[in-house]
Formats: sequence, C-alpha cells, structure tokens
Amino acid sequence: MSDNQPSFAPLRFGILGAANIAREFMDGVKHSPLVTVQGVASRDGAKAADLAKTYGIRDHYAGYEALLADPTIEAVYIPLPNDLHAEWAIKAARAGKHILCEKPLAVGLSDVRAMFEAAHAAGVKLAEAYPYMAQPQTVAMNGLLADQAIGKIQTVSAAFGFGIVAPDGTPIANPANIRLQPDRAGGGLLDAGTYAVSLVRLAAGERPVRVIASGHFTKTGVDQTVVALLEFPSGALGQISCSLSASFHRKALIVGSNGVIESDYSNHAPADGRLHLNIKRGVPKTIGFETTTLDAGDGFKLEAESFATWVRTGQGWTGATEAVSLDVAATLEAIAKSLKSGRYETVAQ
Repeated sequence: MSDNQPSFAPLRFGILGAANIAREFMDGVKHSPLVTVQGVASRDGAKAADLAKTYGIRDHYAGYEALLADPTIEAVYIPLPNDLHAEWAIKAARAGKHILCEKPLAVGLSDVRAMFEAAHAAGVKLAEAYPYMAQPQTVAMNGLLADQAIGKIQTVSAAFGFGIVAPDGTPIANPANIRLQPDRAGGGLLDAGTYAVSLVRLAAGERPVRVIASGHFTKTGVDQTVVALLEFPSGALGQISCSLSASFHRKALIVGSNGVIESDYSNHAPADGRLHLNIKRGVPKTIGFETTTLDAGDGFKLEAESFATWVRTGQGWTGATEAVSLDVAATLEAIAKSLKSGRYETVAQ
C-alpha cells in the first residue's frame, strides 16, 4: 500500500439531522478516503430520503433511533440544535457509536460530564467538533505554544462575530434562525463565543478561575454581543468577544513574554488553499512579524479524518481533548452567569 493510501477501512458515519451544517459536512467529506457517510436520519423521513438521494448516501432513516439501531453505522456526527446534543450523544454512546458532536458539546458542564461518562462506560470515542483545530494553522500554533516559542503567556484575546441581527437586536433576515431562540440554547455566546473561548483555552493551557462579562441582548432575549475577561491560575489574562450584530470578523492575538502569535483560527481554507500565522519572535519593537503560510483545506474533512484515524488507531486526534471540552463548558457557564449577575463569577473546577 502506498504512503498516500489509508491503512484502514473508512469510518462509517451516520448523521443525526438534516440541517444546513449536515449538508456542509457531507460536502466536506465526500471525497475522503478515510470517512464515508453511510446514512442520514431525520425526524421527517421524507427529508432524510431526499437528502440521501441528493448526496448519494446509501441509507436513510425516519427518526434518530432507527439510525442508532443500525449495527453497520460505526460513528455519528451530531449537528443538532445545542439543546439536543447531550441527549443524543448519550443515546449514541449507549448504542455503541463513536460520536463527533458539534460545538458547544452541551449547554452546561453537568451535561458535558454526563456525555463523557456515557462514552467511557460504552468504550467509545467522544469529541467536540471544532474544524479550525484540525487545520495545519492551528496545529502549528499549538506546536509553537508547546515549545514555549513566545515565552510565558501574558494575554490572549479572541474575537468572532457576524451579522444576523441589527444593532437594535432586530433580526435581519430570518427571525426563525435557531441562534435567536432562547428555548433552543441560542445566542452569540454558545455559537461564535464557543470558538473564542476554545481558542483562549488552547493558548492558556488551563481552565480559568473566574470571569466577568458584559453584553447586549436581542429582541428575542438571547445574548447578542458579549465581551468577557478571563483570569487564569498562571496569571495570564484572556478576553473573548462575540457578536450576532457585527461585520464578519475572526481574529486571535496571543501575547507572550518573548513573542506574539496572530491567527484568524479559520474553520476552512480560502479559495487559494492557504492559511497563515503571523509570529513575532522576541521583545523589542524593532522585531517584526514573520508570516508562516500553510496548506489548508475543508475543516469538516480534516476533522472527520482526524477523528477516523483516532477511532481506528487510537492516535492522530488534533481536536479538543476531554479536558479542553470540560474547561470550555465550565467557562461558558460562568460567562453566562456573569452576564446575568454583572459580577465576577467563579469557574467550576
């Protein structure tokens, strides 16, 4: 077998749900030698059948339970609304399926703990899906941090936002957008903010001890724009911002005692297939940034292949570890609490 051929059979995925992100996932992995989408399930059987026909998927199921009962499905991808992640991840684990679940892994820390407990009890893999973590851009960033290339981390800031509501909180295009529904765990924090918190957690390498947050809310009552300060045991400080009423932006700045890293921590490569890291090595202001350019790709494909390799070989996972997902869940929970109290809130340890 040549070096560029997989040494294991493709991991057979089933997808729970027929939302747009499920379609994006299928588009991303359709040419992967390591992953195959074998089935798709929807509570609307006709929708599942139509999706399977459109994407050339072998099997379709009317209901998520039917997919989980299929012994030929090895793993599931869960792109369901935030409030359904824990329920269906736990059911998938009990059915013996490996689980790649969209971020946020769950709405609260207790649910995330329950999900990992179910996965451990069933002997299956569970991972939170962050496509940007599978990109060579982030793998290189993690390597620099592990090597202490910029010294001791002092501050980390990460921002992510886009515009689906006007500044006054009025929906711009689709009032039914699930991000705007408080009863479905909508809001900017659990959407864009999850990415920003995860990036700050990767850079700091530890769970914060306390947070304080401020924000604005949409007319439907979900958090619209949030800024939070995070304090870490090491003394590092983090800041995250996220918004549903902003021009698209996605940037991170990691400042160390001996250098700086800038990244847009992208989920997917642009048309030219390249992503970049800007790195300053040293202290004086006379030292400029160098740009490292890396080949990149579709984040869904990269993360799914990383997950498949982990399932098949026990190695190769480049995404969020259990510790990272637990830390992110605890941090998000504390930020949400601070938004309501207006005070510093302790992050559960």
